[in-house]
Amino acid sequence: MLQTLLNVFKIAELRNRVLFTLGMLVVFRLGHWVPLPGVNQESLAEHFKQSTDGESAFATMAQFVSIFSGGALSHSTIFGLGIMPYITAGIIFQLFSTVSPALKKLQEEGATGRQKIQEWTRYATVGLCIMQGFGWLTYMKQLNMIYPMYANSPLWWIMGVITLTAGCLFLMWLGEQIDKHGIGNGVSMIIMAGILGGFPGAVKWVIDNFNPAEPNKLNYMSLLWLLAMFVGVIGGSVLMTVAQRRIPIQQAKHTRGRRVFGGQKSYLPLKINHGGVMPIIFASSLMIFPSVIFAGLQQWADHSYPASWIAKTSSWLHNEFTMGAFPYVILYIVMVYFFSYFWITVQFNPEEMSKQLRDHGSFIPGLRPGPRTAEYLETVMSRITFVGAGFLAVIAVLPMIINKSMNIEFAVTQFLGGTGLLIVVSVSLDFLQRVEANLLMRNYSGFLATGDDNSGPRLKGPRF
Repeated sequence: MLQTLLNVFKIAELRNRVLFTLGMLVVFRLGHWVPLPGVNQESLAEHFKQSTDGESAFATMAQFVSIFSGGALSHSTIFGLGIMPYITAGIIFQLFSTVSPALKKLQEEGATGRQKIQEWTRYATVGLCIMQGFGWLTYMKQLNMIYPMYANSPLWWIMGVITLTAGCLFLMWLGEQIDKHGIGNGVSMIIMAGILGGFPGAVKWVIDNFNPAEPNKLNYMSLLWLLAMFVGVIGGSVLMTVAQRRIPIQQAKHTRGRRVFGGQKSYLPLKINHGGVMPIIFASSLMIFPSVIFAGLQQWADHSYPASWIAKTSSWLHNEFTMGAFPYVILYIVMVYFFSYFWITVQFNPEEMSKQLRDHGSFIPGLRPGPRTAEYLETVMSRITFVGAGFLAVIAVLPMIINKSMNIEFAVTQFLGGTGLLIVVSVSLDFLQRVEANLLMRNYSGFLATGDDNSGPRLKGPRF
């Protein structure tokens, strides 16, 4: 491993790309601490702490948004919106491209069409930033977290919205620079840096709450169990992220003169977790609404019909649909399964894949090209999606179960599962694979080398 790291810095181009990526992430973390003028940061931080302790709907939304903003909403920085508006705009156009013939045709044009869609995505990002920035500032004003001298100033409102919008656009530009001059997916690297920014705080909480002498604190068995869970969940996440169902593909033979071409055997890889982290993101977004609706219903019932069956029913609904409650967990699992199959329906097209196999002179042994192949691919994808959705459901509810059963803060349990862990695992694997490809391309041993010689360059045939 040490020699492989040295090999990375022996290659000038790869070294420059890695250092450039790290430098851009440092810039992101520095901007993470630049506060938005006019906001009472102490009151805002205290409100976040009380909301988290009370497990309110606002706390759920804040924890979900902090995954994409690095927790900057808790102290309202210039990067408070994070990269989330850009991601939302990209998802919107990605979904529309599957149902809109015009966008689908534009996407099929190649680099020119994708560049045009990318331009529209940026424009949509600006609009989303303005709306989300205005909504966030309005929410803080209602809670009296803006200093009175600025709360009713139109210039301050314009400045605040422009600052939040500029912060998101700067992060978007930062991600594109990493794509161009660094290594890895820029937006994903920024998200991962924001998630890992909370890891030192989680470690500090574990250290502060480790006291075997007190029954309500962590003891040696609890600490070992947390470490074992951390290693096991990461190992399982890596395994399921790279797991594939390989379908054998046979290429047809072509005879030209006395020579025979084709006939090679290959595999069509179908990922077990084809939807990635998207089903959990969609499910988490929609699960905010039951908490908000039932909380408002309880307040209305307690005010209008105190001590009546309406108040008792609304109170029961509010308690049962808070994060970690049994009905909440069951509904969450159902939503994860639903969006897993929904994402496959949107992104996976067995008819198109069957057509491409037929056009390239390939077929699945034992199946006729065309509708029979498409039906087989759809059946296989449905079966492996059931397994992948089960894995996502376990990962999604694991932090809530540990939070309730062991009374551990959600800031710690989010590293034992959930959206953040899946993002970190996926981005880390992608980064390592890109570095590995650069090393092998220059005949160096990579991180995944299995040979005994990992001491320097190795020749793999003549180089031209």
